[in-house]
Amino acid sequence: MKILIIHGPNLNLLGVREPEVYGSVTMEEINQGLEQRADSNNIELEAFQSNAEHEIVTKLQDSMDHVDFIIINPGALTHTSIAIRDSLLGIGVPFYEVHISNIFAREEFRHKSYFSDIANGVICGLGTQGYDLALRHIIDNCKDKK
Repeated sequence: MKILIIHGPNLNLLGVREPEVYGSVTMEEINQGLEQRADSNNIELEAFQSNAEHEIVTKLQDSMDHVDFIIINPGALTHTSIAIRDSLLGIGVPFYEVHISNIFAREEFRHKSYFSDIANGVICGLGTQGYDLALRHIIDNCKDKK
């Protein structure tokens, strides 16, 4: 099984960007933890980060027929990107939407997600642990179905 992790804009700044909102864990530390869990479950994991919408769209399209699941934190693109939504629908790969902060407890413009209604699951507001919870759900509930 192969899982693609997509980190959207500004997530490369985790650990230094607004630690009171996003905590002190870096993107690299998130990826290392996910890689350890994946390795121990014989799962191939690929992590990708981009600040550019078109690069995320291209990565999603390139993953079609090559990955079994996607865990995506679209960052600010959550609230704006119909292009990423259309890519996710187009490739047909099951995905989990993750947000470190509780987007519903923040500014009103952050309350709308273009992905939640088509996601297999949404984890929001549980900090960086949300990524691990999504991976654990795939392992516990989906691994044998693929």
